[in-house]
Amino acid sequence: MSKVTNLRQFRKRKARLLKDERAAENRVRFGRARAQREQDETTRQRDEDKLDQHRREPPSADSE
Repeated sequence: MSKVTNLRQFRKRKARLLKDERAAENRVRFGRARAQREQDETTRQRDEDKLDQHRREPPSADSE
């Protein structure tokens, strides 16, 4: 004798698993706190400014 499968429960279980997978992906993508994002942006901007300050301009054609 075969086992009876309730398709409604199967669909709900599958939907829950998909929802859990999507939630895990979103936690990875958007899981940082606002303070951490702002700190990273500030650090990135400071590093970029520091590099710009040390940039050497190519000699212009007018100086020769």
